[in-house]
Amino acid sequence: MSRVAATLALVLVAWTARGQQATPHIGYVYPAGGQQGTTFQVIVGGQYLDAVTNVFVSGSGVQTSIVDFSKPMPPGEFNRLRDRFRELQQKRQAAFRERRNLGRDTPRNSTNSWTAADEKALTDIRERVLKNPPNRQATPAIAENVTVRVRLAAEAETGEREVRLGSLVGISNPLKFWIGQLPEYSEPPAKTPNPEVDRFLDRLGKPPVQIPARSELSIRLPAAVNGQIGPGGAHRYRFHALKGERVVAIVRARDLIPYLADAVPGWFQAALTLYDTGGHEVAYVDDYRFHPDPVLECEIPKQAEYILEIKDALFRGREDFVYRITIGDLPFVTSIFPLGGKAGDVTRVELKGWNLKTSALSQTNSAPGIVSLVGIPHEGVANNVPFAVETLPECIEKESNNRIEMAEPITLPIIVNGRINEPGDWDVFRFQGRAGEQIVAEVYARRLGSPLDSLVKLTDAKGGPVAMNDDFEDKGCGLDTHHADSYIRAVLPADGAYCVHIGDTQHKGSLDHAYRLRISAPRPNFELRVVPSSLSMRCGAAVPLTVYALRKDGFTNEIFLDLNEAPPGFHLSGGRVPAAQDQVRVTLSAPRFPLDAPAHFTLQGRATIAAKEVLRPAVPADDMMQAFAYHHLVPAKEFTALVFSRGMMNAWPRLLSSTPVRIPAGGTAQIEVSFPAGRFAENLQFELSDPPEGITLKNVSTDRGVAQLVFQHAGARKTREGNLIVDAFMIRPAAQGRPALRANRTRFLLGTLPAVPFEVVER
Repeated sequence: MSRVAATLALVLVAWTARGQQATPHIGYVYPAGGQQGTTFQVIVGGQYLDAVTNVFVSGSGVQTSIVDFSKPMPPGEFNRLRDRFRELQQKRQAAFRERRNLGRDTPRNSTNSWTAADEKALTDIRERVLKNPPNRQATPAIAENVTVRVRLAAEAETGEREVRLGSLVGISNPLKFWIGQLPEYSEPPAKTPNPEVDRFLDRLGKPPVQIPARSELSIRLPAAVNGQIGPGGAHRYRFHALKGERVVAIVRARDLIPYLADAVPGWFQAALTLYDTGGHEVAYVDDYRFHPDPVLECEIPKQAEYILEIKDALFRGREDFVYRITIGDLPFVTSIFPLGGKAGDVTRVELKGWNLKTSALSQTNSAPGIVSLVGIPHEGVANNVPFAVETLPECIEKESNNRIEMAEPITLPIIVNGRINEPGDWDVFRFQGRAGEQIVAEVYARRLGSPLDSLVKLTDAKGGPVAMNDDFEDKGCGLDTHHADSYIRAVLPADGAYCVHIGDTQHKGSLDHAYRLRISAPRPNFELRVVPSSLSMRCGAAVPLTVYALRKDGFTNEIFLDLNEAPPGFHLSGGRVPAAQDQVRVTLSAPRFPLDAPAHFTLQGRATIAAKEVLRPAVPADDMMQAFAYHHLVPAKEFTALVFSRGMMNAWPRLLSSTPVRIPAGGTAQIEVSFPAGRFAENLQFELSDPPEGITLKNVSTDRGVAQLVFQHAGARKTREGNLIVDAFMIRPAAQGRPALRANRTRFLLGTLPAVPFEVVER
């Protein structure tokens, strides 16, 4: 029996070691899109891709298959192959010299005989090195490649999709992939300079790999072009255009890969230049308003050939500097007015832009929220236009109202749709208020595509200041790095008239500088984000999630979380965001059996607002880092979980005690946990993951498959309630006859306990 127990322990350790294989992570997809009805190959670059078995694309109409995998060869293996290659070359040269000197075949007893097996070994080494060359200069996060064959159905829905890679141990993060209708052109995949390969090729007598700094490709408009920019590189596209033709070139680069953690400013800063064939600059742009991705708009001066060049404005480049340009005489909306409308109404929306066939449309407003403008009466509009729908009364600003004595009277609550018409313009609105009344003034402009950088002031009727705000951070806007929309919440000091002033803090203005200004009493509300958007789960195991509560207008109530449309077997633990807290860690437990395909479901929050229960979806998101320091919650389209086999494990650690665990302030509390009993039990460890402030795991004791975990509260800390996330680790036993290795090299994550709700109570 002792031999059986030892064998099971070793099997478990081997399985847990396998379970520690990192889940795949992808850094780029190239090309980042394709045309309906075509078949082509895509390179997905990332890390931990060697076990990838599947490619998942959101939506329908897409078929994929894995063609190849490559990763940089370890330096030690390269050195061994290089030495063996040198030996074989020397042997071949010696054999040829001896054969030439003797004038006949090499004698059988010669030590320099050259065989077909030797020739094959030489060829194999050459092919292995050139297929997976070493590269000490490669960025590890994008060093590995999976080549994927993609087939798009003719009826595949156009627009944005998400690509994920799946392996035996999990599923990757998502990246964007676009399906279009225009003909596609793609530059060859970019390559990183590799001195080691150049030296190897020199030994072969071949020239080093040339990585051109510039390339040129002839295209026919309209089209979609794809490329990867290498260091100091630039790509050029030559096309013919007619006089008066309005050419629009729309770049997607930062839109494809929002944040590069190890680059400054944190994304590929694309720059576009349009040249004539004589090399004269016709147009240049390196952004579009406040968006890093540029949009070039140009009326062609004469019929001729032109060249569009794209490069990085800082002359950087590597494989994840991926771009996709849509170019042609395409309709592009630059602004709309108003930026939204009331739910249940029909709003007449004015349109401005290039190559538009109409200047207005009627928008039917349904449920509240920010939606894409619909009903544009021609196909092929090249950009999405956000449109806000609300339930409050609305009005259109009336000029002139740029001073207090000219202030436009309004009745609260209201949403004012207006414009800062010219540089230096101010819009002023007057309302009646009472002492002690709370007032909120909130601007939606940047969040709806307007270039306005708002400044809002609340004053009394004589201009005396009450409150002012320039920028207010909205953590729900994961792609914004400048939160330019303003927000004020203030208490009125006395009865009487008050004025709300809105202008542009940069002293700019135009008919494009539109805004929606909500002036009302506080309207408590909340949004939710859940991180990460992709989950890798072993059968029966629990994984931690972080739920962020984006509270609005002073909302402080607790929020209860529920799974929605989840397949059978999934279970959420700790599903409650305590009152006044902005985030909580919860756990999601997987079914006890693997699933054939990724599971898609949603998480929703329930809360009571004004004596009514409201439901809000939890938007899946990923915590992405920008420029080594800044974190953003970037929304994803789907919340996805891949459940894979549990191997030899028969039972997971599970909680035996009732919850919430009540920890006395400054004292301790104990819970009991069951775990698989056996000889390996003495090698089990528990650890508190990302502990709440002031709470520690003081002691752990085990006996016959039950562990007692003692938590301690420091007494002076502020955290009063939430969830405890406890990880269980297995320590690999030392091999017989060998000293134990260091613990940090032998510890494997066995699993995570279901979230343990806790409360800190008075003694």
